[in-house]
Amino acid sequence: MNTTVAFRPYTHADREACLELFDENCPEFFAPNERDDYANFLDAEPEGYEACIVGDRIAGAFGLIVGNARRMHLNWILLDPKFQGLGIGSAIMGRITTLAMAAGIHVVDIAASHKSAPFFAKFGAVATATTHDGWGPGMHRVDMELRTGKPDASFEPAPIRDGHD
Repeated sequence: MNTTVAFRPYTHADREACLELFDENCPEFFAPNERDDYANFLDAEPEGYEACIVGDRIAGAFGLIVGNARRMHLNWILLDPKFQGLGIGSAIMGRITTLAMAAGIHVVDIAASHKSAPFFAKFGAVATATTHDGWGPGMHRVDMELRTGKPDASFEPAPIRDGHD
């Protein structure tokens, strides 16, 4: 990858650029009804949400949010379609793994769509449940786990569910 990628914490000044990323990925990877949820998420300026910078523009965004003492959640990962295929998604996944491992976290929970789940599977994420139309009509939710390292003795994997809870 020859593309230089930098990461920095999300700020409110990034809101419109992030919403544009959402719009560029909708309806391919996100259901239209999710936009308000994303806007509300951004308005809360969540700790752990980062902008992915290429050149002078936001090419992606993601959040690695603490769930409990042993798990983190990957929230709202987006990549500008114009930057796909340049290794930026791999850089983001590397950043996620590095941050999780530095925090002593061995499992990152991912709530993907059926369209984005194959991307996460390339990095070792494993599906634990699927919910038909879980994100909206025609957009199925796939819950996944990404193991970032050897779990400690107290680690308990999430039970596999069929998504009909």
